[in-house]
Amino acid sequence: MSKRLKSKYKLNRRLGENLWGRPKSPVNRRDYGPGQHGQRRRRPSDFGIQLMAKQKLRGYYGNITEKQFHNIYVEATRKRGDTSENLIGLLERRLDAVVYRMKFVPTVFAARQFVNHGHVTVNGQRVNIPSYRVKEGDVVEVREKSRQMALVLEASELAERDVPEYIEVDHSTMRGTFVRTPKFADVPYPVMMEPNLVIEFYSR
Repeated sequence: MSKRLKSKYKLNRRLGENLWGRPKSPVNRRDYGPGQHGQRRRRPSDFGIQLMAKQKLRGYYGNITEKQFHNIYVEATRKRGDTSENLIGLLERRLDAVVYRMKFVPTVFAARQFVNHGHVTVNGQRVNIPSYRVKEGDVVEVREKSRQMALVLEASELAERDVPEYIEVDHSTMRGTFVRTPKFADVPYPVMMEPNLVIEFYSR
């Protein structure tokens, strides 16, 4: 399990973008970095641009550990096809990401905790591993005793994001199906992601 030791909104400000598209993000008011030197802007090097792209993508999925993220990259390079597309597909198949996409919880951080606490089943079996790899056709469901949690009820009503086309969800039963592995263009990122720069960063 990844540990988020710093405020997720501080991550937003450091990257200078509203990473999850949330209305209450402080970057909407202060689009510069945190701390007394946050307003100093330097022109980034090519390495800096690649690093920022990597930090942005890694941070979006709950700031997973560098080791986990690098392992996903390595797996993406071993698969046939475009490495950038493979990387996004593997990230979107994480159970915590799928729970977040299905709008069972309001944030990806809440999704990790929600899965970790055993509130989710996959094909009827309880799974408490956020990095569990969901397969096409898998049915993900909130356990019956967890469906009335305030967190779950709040998330399903959120207007700030929609359920993407590669997922089908019935919020009346809190059950969804992971229909297919998405392409990069299918994923509804609220900010511009550049997985090609992430590949360049790791392949240096």
